[in-house]
Amino acid sequence: MSTAVNIRYFAGARAAAGVADEDLLLDATEPTVALVVSTIGERHGSKLGKVLAASSFLLDGVAVRDTSTRVPAGSQLDVLPPFAGG
Repeated sequence: MSTAVNIRYFAGARAAAGVADEDLLLDATEPTVALVVSTIGERHGSKLGKVLAASSFLLDGVAVRDTSTRVPAGSQLDVLPPFAGG
């Protein structure tokens, strides 16, 4: 069974991925945030991989502190790289 997840990229993550958002279909019934992050890193290459290593994530609008958090089908995962400014 597969799980569909929508990924939204912000700022430097958007530039590294080359897209603002994308739908991802995972061959897992209960994927984790770590699996989603690993999959998009592999899909978009080392440039995004470096950004992902420093990014924080929101799952359906809630900050993710533990990447072993399960990602339900139909969820949205936001990739938020560190932001500069004040």
